[in-house]
Amino acid sequence: MKTFSPTTPSRRQMSVVTYKGVLTTNKPKKSLTKGKKRGSGRNNQGRITVRHKGGGHKRTLRLIDFKYDKRAIPAIIKSVEYDPNRSAFIALVCYKDGEYRYIVVPQNMKVGDTFVVDAGADVKIGNRLPLKKIASGTFVYNIELKPDGGARLVRSAGSYAEVLANDIGYTSVKMPSGEVRRINENAWASVGAVSNEEYKLANFGKAGKSRWKGIRPTVRGSAMNPVDHPHGGGEGRQGIGLRRGPKTREGKQAYGVRTRRSKKYSNKFIVTRRKTKR
Repeated sequence: MKTFSPTTPSRRQMSVVTYKGVLTTNKPKKSLTKGKKRGSGRNNQGRITVRHKGGGHKRTLRLIDFKYDKRAIPAIIKSVEYDPNRSAFIALVCYKDGEYRYIVVPQNMKVGDTFVVDAGADVKIGNRLPLKKIASGTFVYNIELKPDGGARLVRSAGSYAEVLANDIGYTSVKMPSGEVRRINENAWASVGAVSNEEYKLANFGKAGKSRWKGIRPTVRGSAMNPVDHPHGGGEGRQGIGLRRGPKTREGKQAYGVRTRRSKKYSNKFIVTRRKTKR
């Protein structure tokens, strides 16, 4: 992490991820980019469905390969880059047939390293193979939910899942949340952990940096009026009253409440549910 001299009140507590020695270029490959419309948390009717979103710096979308459909063709990492659309670092890779693609780069991989997507590949960092070929205790990321469905799970900075056991037709995987889930053994996963593990330690230091990121201010419910929030109203600082527990702005229970649908199709694949906030 990089810290700063306290030249201003915000600099005193600001800390950022150190890019020096990690990133090798600051210019993306133009053929693998396109324009991106910023999400402002609104639906097709213009109504806010996700609060606290809007504004932010203009971004260019990098086309990341989550399908990994080039099998048994070795690839070499050409550069490690920053992607404003995700927390992890990305890498520009060149396959042996000359095609370039972007991937989410794992920890401890650098320019010049190679990997391969192959069912018979060695279980080493960066290689991608089916879950049934990966031994128990191995850390994985970019996990598919269905065979050849593309990476869906464990893609953010510093995250990894652990392969626990291979059973008949399924592999038990422990997710970053603590949930243990059964996944089809023929689904593919990459070996290792996602890069930029220090991301969660960064401190923005000032409200302006949040606005550059597209994050708008969050107001406490207790600071609102009763018409705006169940916790609102009262003279001075007030508690939540005689309610059973804290509520969301819509009046639903919050914190430590199960929100997963009881009849969701994938409930049968969850062995141990994730831990919730109490």
